[in-house]
Amino acid sequence: MKTVWVLGDQLNRRIGALAEAAPSTHRVLFVESRAKLASKAWHIQRAHFVITSMRRFADELRAEGFDVDYRFADSLADGHRQHVDEYAPTEVDATEPLSWAGRALMHRLGCSMVRSNQFLCHYDDFAAWMKTRKSFKMEDFYRWQRQRLGYLMDGDDPVGGQWNYDADNREPPPKDGSSPWPAPLLDELDDLDREVIADISAHCHGEAPAGVWATSRTAALRRLDHFVNDVLPMFGPHEDAMTTRSWHLAHSLLSPYLNIGLLLPGEVCDAVQRAFDAGRVPVASAEGFIRQVIGWREYVWGLYWAWMPEYAGVNELDASEPLPPVFTGRADTKMNCLAHALGDVNARAYAHHIQRLMVIGNLSLIAGIDPRALTDWMWANFVDGAEWVMVPNVMGMSQFADGGRMATKPYASGGAYIDRMSDYCKGCAYDRTKRVGDDACPFTTLYWDFMARHETRFGRNPRVAQQVRAAFKLKDLDEVRERAAEVKVMLREGRL
Repeated sequence: MKTVWVLGDQLNRRIGALAEAAPSTHRVLFVESRAKLASKAWHIQRAHFVITSMRRFADELRAEGFDVDYRFADSLADGHRQHVDEYAPTEVDATEPLSWAGRALMHRLGCSMVRSNQFLCHYDDFAAWMKTRKSFKMEDFYRWQRQRLGYLMDGDDPVGGQWNYDADNREPPPKDGSSPWPAPLLDELDDLDREVIADISAHCHGEAPAGVWATSRTAALRRLDHFVNDVLPMFGPHEDAMTTRSWHLAHSLLSPYLNIGLLLPGEVCDAVQRAFDAGRVPVASAEGFIRQVIGWREYVWGLYWAWMPEYAGVNELDASEPLPPVFTGRADTKMNCLAHALGDVNARAYAHHIQRLMVIGNLSLIAGIDPRALTDWMWANFVDGAEWVMVPNVMGMSQFADGGRMATKPYASGGAYIDRMSDYCKGCAYDRTKRVGDDACPFTTLYWDFMARHETRFGRNPRVAQQVRAAFKLKDLDEVRERAAEVKVMLREGRL
């Protein structure tokens, strides 16, 4: 009998090797690795989400008639060895892993790998697309995806006459103080949830799971229906907003399920297309969400495979500041925006993409935080974390550590952007209009210091050269730099 080895981010009967398996011909192997659990300081909701989903899926396969060997081992390789020693399978089949190290492990162990179908553009196809272009950017890839996949298309043209409605999706939070976004679905914890929490709590941190994150395909499909029917119609306008009134706004909250296989991208985009065709969703909302799935998500996936493994270690800006203690819960902060974003992470292992990019990432960029340390922290603390997600998004998009291979400009801003796109600045101890002084906004201070500090690199970048020139026109630039040095010390010591 053959064995199908299912990894913790391949939890779907329709994925790769498992799609071709049957109880009469295949045994199924799962391995919970003690080394993996010990490898990072995991948020308990991240670890609980993956492990509970694995154990629940194993039970579903047993109910289908499969003989499931669910092993607890020191490492994935050790679990594989134990399984082979006990069962002597004629072959061990596996779906291509979603990580560079995972693929290398499968090769080393002699597993037969089946092409992954967890993305709509396989990394080989992405590499072929890259070869056709002198330069490349996400928007070009996204349009190519739309054309070949057929989403929101009218023949060869985009529905509505334009490809991208991003300009319509940048409204700040409502000024009337309302919170119109539907509440996320919740599930009651069961015995399996409690068993996993007991198993992992000593190794993890953060607030305990409360039923926000689904751990079965059935529950993930309910959340997909909820998003498409109740949330998607209002998804677009406030996509980039941040507010103290809602941690979720109209974001889908589906990325965790896509990233471990409980949902597949095709079925998610098909559901959105059907809702748009039925007239239940405006084109700007449908397009904005589909762009996230077939555009940005798959672009990041393709770049990960194109540039790894060297890409994980890039640091073109020579950023070397240690991860701040406020990120790890060892210090508090008087910065409202940072306190809210990190509070959301602690409470749910989640913050939406603008909080990640323009609060946590922005602060790390302009303060010069070590990009690899930030990547590892995000990987361990976000429920949808994975190496393929975090390395390009953090090293490239957020921290400009690749020197501009992925993004054409650094995503740096002062307090003015945060004030415009959120209600965080109201009542904050720091004044976003001030560059110097004890109450100056750290974002504003560090932003101008960052532009001046990297004059050589950014002075000729057409997207930020004007800001560099503006920095050197500041009459108080010397004071700004002195205050920036103080802010970095305060951030390092947990006093900001």
